[in-house]
Amino acid sequence: MEIRNIAIIAHVDHGKTTLVDALLKQTHTFRDNQKEMGETLIMDSNDLEKEKGITILAKNTSVFYSPTRKASDEQARPTKINIIDTPGHADFGGEVERTINMADGAILLVDAAEGPLPQTKFVLRKAMEAGLKIILIINKIDKKDARPEEVLNEVESLFLELAEDDSSLEFITLYAVGRDGKAFYNLPAKYSSDLPGNLIPLFETIVREIPNCVKNEDKPFQMLISTLDYDNYVGKLCIGRVNQGVLKKNQSIVLVAEDKIIGNYKAQKIYTTEGLKRQEVDQISSGDIVTIAGIPELTIGQTICDPSMPVSLPKIDVEEPTIKVTLGPNTSPFGGKEGKYGTSRQIKERLWKEKETNLGLRIEEDTKSGRFVVYGRGELHLAILIETMRREGFEMEVSKPQVIYKTIDGEICEPYEEVTIEVDKDFTGLINEEMGKRRGNMIDMKDERGSMLRVVYKISSQNLLGIRNSLLTKTRGTAQIHSYFLGFEKKGAKMESLRSGALVATKSGTSMTYGLVNAQDRGSLFIGPRTEVYAGMVVGLANKSNDIEVNICKEKQQTNNRSKGEGVTAPLSPHNTLSLEQSLDFINDDELLEVTPISLRIRKQLLTEAARRVHRRNTRTN
Repeated sequence: MEIRNIAIIAHVDHGKTTLVDALLKQTHTFRDNQKEMGETLIMDSNDLEKEKGITILAKNTSVFYSPTRKASDEQARPTKINIIDTPGHADFGGEVERTINMADGAILLVDAAEGPLPQTKFVLRKAMEAGLKIILIINKIDKKDARPEEVLNEVESLFLELAEDDSSLEFITLYAVGRDGKAFYNLPAKYSSDLPGNLIPLFETIVREIPNCVKNEDKPFQMLISTLDYDNYVGKLCIGRVNQGVLKKNQSIVLVAEDKIIGNYKAQKIYTTEGLKRQEVDQISSGDIVTIAGIPELTIGQTICDPSMPVSLPKIDVEEPTIKVTLGPNTSPFGGKEGKYGTSRQIKERLWKEKETNLGLRIEEDTKSGRFVVYGRGELHLAILIETMRREGFEMEVSKPQVIYKTIDGEICEPYEEVTIEVDKDFTGLINEEMGKRRGNMIDMKDERGSMLRVVYKISSQNLLGIRNSLLTKTRGTAQIHSYFLGFEKKGAKMESLRSGALVATKSGTSMTYGLVNAQDRGSLFIGPRTEVYAGMVVGLANKSNDIEVNICKEKQQTNNRSKGEGVTAPLSPHNTLSLEQSLDFINDDELLEVTPISLRIRKQLLTEAARRVHRRNTRTN
């Protein structure tokens, strides 16, 4: 049986997972009465993926396709096509780098209206570095504002920019509507949903253009571990592509790292993928993406070999992280009330477990304070980790995200990013004003479809922190912001703080409507009535640059005295509840975010006003 391994790569929301749905359904992977036939985004099985509508973790599946043959040919044997669905968001680029080595080809999806965006450039560069054969699909040609011919020209320009040799410029182009499960060799003159079509053009192109990866079956077994998983019955599982050779069940294997043998084991169980399920088999062979059980301690990037040839494969390289946060046990007055796990030991075990599979993370432990410095690829990357731990029952406190500085040739350097903003022309002035405050340099500006404008800036990651929420607020939620990591450059000027001061609670207790009404004149509130608060907790955003102390637990005094206007009260305005990402953007250097399974609270690091006053005085003196 022939095997094709292919990765599906694209910018976020360009239709990768929807196309995988159609590939699975049209190859009859599911029975007609199976629930998956009526579902969408089948591969996005994670709860957070379903909520946010993005792919976070790279996953693999497989389909079987029988290529079309002439009548004179023998009956065609089905070809197994292993499909790797990768994330489209830049913060999860480590997932792309981790899994792209398992593929021999890549399907590059580009939206027929939006064209190539920053993550398109990132994933295409990684595919070219891996030497993958590219199949370009101009997707969503059914959009009213689709411009497939222009988008094809833009993609060709991107290939010219990234290609290092002529072979990289050779690619096949197809046109598709992934939602309808249709692909075409040539662009239809006018697309409609009743136009006949299916994905046979894509399957035929894959079989014809992507090389068969079944080879070197007579050589000793060798496989690079690209993914880890866990099964309650058999323990740890390692997933990867068989580089060469054949492995049988219960055959002896060795685990190798940097050509050093770590241990000797037996392949207790071996699996291949069929659709969404793992199928236990007695033998696996070269070229297939497989799962092996029987090795209790292993990490991504190690190699499983035949004992006769313990040679490790090149390790997986991922780009360096750019953002860090400090994470530790919850020290607030409410600590330990809402979470199951909150000790430094429990948090450490969970972070080390995450590090095994999340290659984009780096973790350092501060043994004195019991806290951990967690390095990631972006704010969303770290926010997803914190939200996942929160849902598992962890309780912790998190510092403000900070960029990572490096010393290169004796100079302090910081990360820079290319930011692409798509927005209505009516908001152009607001965008330019905001990016000017953040010391961003405009690289390009051009008209897009309709009244939309695409602006490209170069800006330091430090000055980019918090940009998403700020621009979404100013453009009424219409701006689309995408970033692409450029590298480390000489440290530039840091922008001044754009945030106003905070409304800080002075007393612990339960918030009262009377106290909240008095406090709302001084800023916007984050909490409503009947909410438990403590002294030093941030309860709102002040309308002045400095912090303002408020007593929101104050009740109206009960008295028999009456005065003019006694029954007239000001209405309490609705409060603004911040999400995890918004809270991380909001907090200042002197604040912490308290994260529990039930609540998100922002607090001052020093809870009492006296302690904060002493700290400010000492800071001015020094």
